[in-house]
Amino acid sequence: MNAPTAFDPVAFRNATRAQWDTCAAGWNNKTPEIRDWLRASTEAMLEMAGVRPGARVLDVAAGSGDQTLDIASRVGPAGSVLATDLSPAILAFARENARLRGFDNVETQTADGEMLGVEAASFDAAICRLGLMFFPDPGKGLAEMRRALKPGGRVCTMVFSSPDRNPCVAILLSTALKHAGLQPRDPYQPGGLLSLGKPGLIDTLFETAGFSRVATTRVAAPFRLPSVGDYLDFVRTSASPVIQILGHLDEARREAAWAEIEDKLGSFNTPDGWEGPNELLLTAGQN
Repeated sequence: MNAPTAFDPVAFRNATRAQWDTCAAGWNNKTPEIRDWLRASTEAMLEMAGVRPGARVLDVAAGSGDQTLDIASRVGPAGSVLATDLSPAILAFARENARLRGFDNVETQTADGEMLGVEAASFDAAICRLGLMFFPDPGKGLAEMRRALKPGGRVCTMVFSSPDRNPCVAILLSTALKHAGLQPRDPYQPGGLLSLGKPGLIDTLFETAGFSRVATTRVAAPFRLPSVGDYLDFVRTSASPVIQILGHLDEARREAAWAEIEDKLGSFNTPDGWEGPNELLLTAGQN
């Protein structure tokens, strides 16, 4: 087994940007599946962030902009949304998707979530959907969101909860690490899919960043697809950490890993298709 290496935030950030640049088209192509999966939790997130008509909203780690368009629709022509992301390639899809939908109230800006480069106290609300857990320093990212908010402005983030409540993610990661000859990782180490799922951690980060009225809600978000193969197709065409773990293996060893992952995830087959359990944490706070 290879010994674990020290976490390097700069290298991690560069690798994350490169991975999302590479997988941008694949993620964007899966927008219908992602939208079905996260529809209810996204609506709840926008409510908790206080996204209202006429508001100026900051969308951090926006990806290809599915939730950005929901915000644009909510705030209407009197409001606006700025979508930011570390990856210029995936943000280009967000910009094009807004254009195709006819939203003139959407702006985009390539930016590191920990150094947004936006004017202080210039937004009414901020959201971050399944992005904060990838930040090398999520506390710094939250402090930056707070800096961007007007007094009284609200923020809401969405992250995965603990490994036991997200067994599909846990299976993906543990099986990939085994085939790569790597030691099991602390699921709460920085930058991982489950890194903010430790009970009480994200509330503490919000409070340390200076937010008040902090509250976290647990939301069940099962991923329903026709088959386990469809789920693996989603994982393999997105910027999943599993892709990075298996990327250095030869084709035979890589395919052996995917075969074992598929076999294990088959336990979530149902008579009506495949249903992978997920639990999300929606955390809101006020500036």
